[in-house]
Amino acid sequence: MVKVGIIGGSGLEDPNILLNPTAISIDTPYGQPSDHLIQGTISGVECVLLARHGRKHDIMPGNVNYRANLWALYSLGVDVIIASTACGSLKEEVAPGHLLFPDSVFDRTNSRKATFFDGTFSGAPGVSHIQAHPTYNEKLRQVLISTAEKCKLVHHRTGFGVCIEGPRFSTKAESMVFKSWGASLVNMTMMPECILAKELGIPYATTALVTDYDCWKDEDQVTAASVMKVFAANVEKAKTLFIEAVAEIGKIDWSAEIAQTKTAARQSIMISPDVEVEFLKVPKP
Repeated sequence: MVKVGIIGGSGLEDPNILLNPTAISIDTPYGQPSDHLIQGTISGVECVLLARHGRKHDIMPGNVNYRANLWALYSLGVDVIIASTACGSLKEEVAPGHLLFPDSVFDRTNSRKATFFDGTFSGAPGVSHIQAHPTYNEKLRQVLISTAEKCKLVHHRTGFGVCIEGPRFSTKAESMVFKSWGASLVNMTMMPECILAKELGIPYATTALVTDYDCWKDEDQVTAASVMKVFAANVEKAKTLFIEAVAEIGKIDWSAEIAQTKTAARQSIMISPDVEVEFLKVPKP
């Protein structure tokens, strides 16, 4: 049976989506995760839920301990991870209230711990030159897309986001430049979460919850209040999506996908192939 990790962005940390939720406190080699992890089941599938910003939403994007969050999920044995993230739209057709399933990301962050392999933990030896394309696991992305179609949720199948450092919103100049690059989204938490999942060899995909048009549209002014108003409605869509998606994920054999992801992660590390990296061992059938 597969075990699913769920990383909830703002508003999507409701433990009530789980049956028999149990809070678990975990320490990691990289410090404390954002909050307790909540373990339970959805449709008979084991799940672990983590609030990216803490359940009080008191951790700003640049201060999230992404490494501890991902390591905590790994230590509880999750096999795949699905996530949600609030985003501004850079395209007219990607309207507030829509969902988008990103296929890539442009990293504009500058102060985040973005790798497990920085010499601070002996269990992660060497330097990892992880392949960042494809950024998200395609098989998992397709499960989310097909589930959105089944649930009749307005969504977009492709598009990339620009991840900014935050916590401020973009300037007009920045928004216009990002738009000119062909990006669909602007966001503050897409990186380095997806890359850290790849370093752990865990298939990962995210769902962008569109809240606003950033500030490239002259008539729009982005505020925290306006974002949260739209986001409240989006959260219910995301809950519906994730509950249904977990049930679909539970029907699939992920062993080959996990083996491929872990093998690719191990091959990205510049150390002797004879050195064992415990967390990248391919599970035996």
